Amino acid sequence: MTTLSAAVENRRTFAIIAHPDAGKTTLTEKLLLLGGAIQSAGAVKARGEQRRARSDWMKVERERGISVASSVMTYEYQGRIFNLLDTPGHEDFSEDTYRTLTAVDSAIMVLDCAKGIETQTRKLFEVCRLRDMPIITFVNKLDRESRDPFELLDEIEQSLQLDVSPASWPIGSGRNFKGCYDLLNDRLLLINKTKGERPDITHTCNGLDDPMLDEFLGEMDAAKLREDIEMVRGLCPEFDLQAYRDGNLTPVFFGSALNSFGVRELLDGVAQMAPPPLPQPSSLRNVLPTEEKVTAFVFKIQANMDPRHRDRIAFVRICSGQFRRGMKLKHVRSSKMLNVHNAVLFLAQDRELAEDAWPGDIIGIPNHGNLRIGDTLSENEEIRFSGVPSFAPELLQRARPDDPLKSKHLGRALQQLAEEGAVSVFKPMIGADWIVGVVGALQFEVMADRIRTEYQVPVNFEQTELLTARWVSCEDAHLLKKFVDANKSSLGLDHDGDLVFLARNNWHLNKAQEDYPKVVFSKIKEQAV
Repeated sequence: MTTLSAAVENRRTFAIIAHPDAGKTTLTEKLLLLGGAIQSAGAVKARGEQRRARSDWMKVERERGISVASSVMTYEYQGRIFNLLDTPGHEDFSEDTYRTLTAVDSAIMVLDCAKGIETQTRKLFEVCRLRDMPIITFVNKLDRESRDPFELLDEIEQSLQLDVSPASWPIGSGRNFKGCYDLLNDRLLLINKTKGERPDITHTCNGLDDPMLDEFLGEMDAAKLREDIEMVRGLCPEFDLQAYRDGNLTPVFFGSALNSFGVRELLDGVAQMAPPPLPQPSSLRNVLPTEEKVTAFVFKIQANMDPRHRDRIAFVRICSGQFRRGMKLKHVRSSKMLNVHNAVLFLAQDRELAEDAWPGDIIGIPNHGNLRIGDTLSENEEIRFSGVPSFAPELLQRARPDDPLKSKHLGRALQQLAEEGAVSVFKPMIGADWIVGVVGALQFEVMADRIRTEYQVPVNFEQTELLTARWVSCEDAHLLKKFVDANKSSLGLDHDGDLVFLARNNWHLNKAQEDYPKVVFSKIKEQAV
């Protein structure tokens, strides 16, 4: 029988973060392949009838070859349970990634060996840094021409203010890429260039002086490897588990996800180095995963994962205790008890009923709008986990259906997408139009596609005179009413019914703030639990 402490120790819940096109989704598939969760993996941008990325379940993702929604995959490897959260790489969908990072205990940062640290990588790293999250780095695409590995290490160290400790070291790159030297286990790993159909060749070495290095690599490459590793060991700190878990040091693995090279070593690294489920901050205390009572929070809502059933799934991170199918949990925001009898575990688009779940696990709870992002569930305690943020949109457009008779249908579709956290949706106090706010322009295109295919409502997004939105609050109810009465043409409500100021330009926003200094105009809304 599994004990709570053993279940916690055996779990690893992590996300993969990267700039678009660094190979994140390909790496995700290869990790699933190694874990036996899938039987075959295809390139992300496969054409025609070839296999698509299994973690990209949404139709628009398969068509465009990008990830635009977080997906959750649970699998077992070497006796440990891995909960892998694949996040959008495209910056236009970064808000979904920010929320997902609140539900994991560590991250894998994927870098393109030719490009190093790119804009979105840095943004996502900063989110991780806010939580001192442990990060393992995987330098990908060594089968292509690469920057100098020392230059890449220096960039990580200088740009991210993070100590680096190579766990492996590449031998050549591009056409001359022969493999890596495993610094942690003194092994030579030679690439088998057959797209991962056969395992790579591993040779255990008696240190760098082993003559087999010359035999397998040739004298020139063996000499360069010895010289490089001598420099690495002289310049870089040894791997320190505590420094890594404190978020101050990153172990660096090199490889090629497309060729399945270095992926097993990376997964072994996650198993051995990454922390088990960590305490979660709440309104009362840090909740320990080994506490007997179940606590959990909702970090994502996804509609229409199964278009045949018009379903809505709340993604829930278990924080403490053993969840059992059929148990009753208190929905803290409404104080109602939920009978959770149909929770599911995920493997991309596949699901199975969750008979039980442990701290660190991600379960899906089907619901009809009663659960929202940021909600806390507990057995009996009035506890609230730290809120999951929503950010003020940077682009605002008006949504109109092609068929005016489908305005109500469009409203329902927009409300559901807003509850997912995919976009911000505002209903102005004056006028019948819906205003949609997003972080990046591609979201409008994806939204129009989803509304058309999932809700059968063709929709157009039109430019508005609006620049930005701010959530409005004030402790003085009388003053707030006065503000509302004077600004009705510039106010609306979001999908939660919270008041929003819709600014035409910076002058408009600044003037409102000057006229009402006691009214708070917020760029970030904590989705209170």
